[in-house]
Amino acid sequence: MRKLLTIFGALVLVTLFTTQQGLAEGATQITVRGRLQKTVEAGGWLIVAGGQKYLLLNAQQFQKESWFKEAAEVEASGETKSDMMTTYMEGSPFEVRSMRPLAPAPAGGNQAASGGKTRRLTRVTVSGHSIVQAQPDTAIITVSVVTQSKRAIDAQQENAARSDAVVRALKAAAGAGVEVKTSSYSLQPQRVYRDNQPPTITGYEARNTVTVTLSDLTKVGAVIDATAQAGANDIAGISFTLRRDRPARDEALAQATQEAMGKARVIAQALGGRLVGIVEVQEEGTIRPPVPVY
Repeated sequence: MRKLLTIFGALVLVTLFTTQQGLAEGATQITVRGRLQKTVEAGGWLIVAGGQKYLLLNAQQFQKESWFKEAAEVEASGETKSDMMTTYMEGSPFEVRSMRPLAPAPAGGNQAASGGKTRRLTRVTVSGHSIVQAQPDTAIITVSVVTQSKRAIDAQQENAARSDAVVRALKAAAGAGVEVKTSSYSLQPQRVYRDNQPPTITGYEARNTVTVTLSDLTKVGAVIDATAQAGANDIAGISFTLRRDRPARDEALAQATQEAMGKARVIAQALGGRLVGIVEVQEEGTIRPPVPVY
């Protein structure tokens, strides 16, 4: 029997595609008409055209113009950069070649024009999912030593002695490479509550919790038995994981991204267009506890 750790990769893409054929890969020549708006990121500017936003990659070239200000209506020509991602992804990356002020644009102007022809940009939201399975290489065991006594000092001293015995036993059972650390320690009074009377302290409880990390998964059972025999009286948890899970997570995320992009391209092609940019990315991912495989 072996165990498999399942890692899920998931993301949601909000993409743009245009319904005019014959667009260049990576860059699309367009002309947009809309109003100027500042971005969340300091110093950035957008052109908002109807329901579409274009992030100006070279806004600084035009900021000295007297008409370049918040809410100004402008017409700009340039290229969208579908292969470029920005920090906040507030709009489709747009490198402007020329820009001029306009009178207020008519309502419903959610279009970009190039070469005298109209291109309507459409947003589509797609999701991608992927599952990558990996063999766990690390076990994490959490055990506790709990002692009680009428006096706090007695509960504390007994707990210390039993905890030392537990640590020695688990190190002997686990062998070289085991990592042991105290994850929590508490000394609490035990109280009895009676009606219409203040609580009475009847004793004290000391709890020392130790976390054990080992790479030899075949020794998990032996470590648990050794700690119990040495005085551990609470097994708080046993989990299996990867010491380095980044490669598996990256693989799952890459596969999910490819699936989402594939869906976006299929939708665009089915509607007679081509994908021109990514507006937003939302990433999610989880690790499912391992299951035995026979």
